[in-house]
Amino acid sequence: MHTSPITRFICEHFRHFNAATLCRAAEAYKAHLKKNGKMLVALAGAMSTAEIGLSLAEMIRRKKVHAISCTGANLEEDIFNLVAHDLYEPAPNYRYFAIQDEQRLFERNLNRITDVCIPDDAIWDRLEQPFLNEWQSAEKKGERYFPHEFVYRILRSGEIKRHYQVDVKNSWVHAAMERNLPIFVPGWEDSSVGNMFAGACIRGEIKDSSTVRSGMEYMIELAKWYSEVSVQNSIGFFQIGGGIAGDFPICVVPMLHQDLLKTNIPKWGYFCQISDSITSYGSYSGAVPTEKISWGKLDANTPSYVIESDATIVAPLIFASVLDW
Repeated sequence: MHTSPITRFICEHFRHFNAATLCRAAEAYKAHLKKNGKMLVALAGAMSTAEIGLSLAEMIRRKKVHAISCTGANLEEDIFNLVAHDLYEPAPNYRYFAIQDEQRLFERNLNRITDVCIPDDAIWDRLEQPFLNEWQSAEKKGERYFPHEFVYRILRSGEIKRHYQVDVKNSWVHAAMERNLPIFVPGWEDSSVGNMFAGACIRGEIKDSSTVRSGMEYMIELAKWYSEVSVQNSIGFFQIGGGIAGDFPICVVPMLHQDLLKTNIPKWGYFCQISDSITSYGSYSGAVPTEKISWGKLDANTPSYVIESDATIVAPLIFASVLDW
């Protein structure tokens, strides 16, 4: 079977330690899909600002990803990049920044994420009104939508298309919109757009805060999705980073078993986490797969991998290898 230079390189050189785990995890991902398995990707950290869309969007288009759980920041920052990419400022020497350097960025309305600064004013000039329009329109009609559904509606309307500064093929949210991919966004309220919605409610521009559906409703929707899909397809769990993006969805299996007594629901059929979180001091995000077995999330036979490395390096390599199949 033909393989790309990236896959050949991984197989030839990634033989031990975290490198070997990367190789095994990628091959197991492909094996899971070959058995008609589905995959949920949990997206934490600042992966959208790291432009994970360059590889994740194609994974979505090629049906290698079937659902996403992400932070509100990752949902919005992919769209931020879409409409304001050319106005981002690089900060390659960020390790040497003094407090005064950070203050100067703040005074210029630049929000730094490691080595890149997001232009706050330019983003809201392009996005604040479209979001407010969608929220107010839904409220007026008595309609309610999830945070990602409002993003889908904005993209489909074409209202922000004139602002695009990157090819939409590199936007994972745009790719998800095209496939109407299930997205679950726990804790959306702490995102910038979530803060903006709260502000609109406080100012009285939105009267009904339930216009944007809640995290509890997301869990109910996730339980419905998992129950329906897992009847015919094993569902894998590919986790980038830690925190709520991963902790929220992985709990759906024990919830279905313990709270709904659905003993016929299978556990996650594949697990991989890319993380630099250590397991000491009760680090839940760094919990190894064996610990998840004790919670009823994984089975003793679940193919499981932990890659203790930088997700901005590891995830694109695994995605490239999976896309090679």
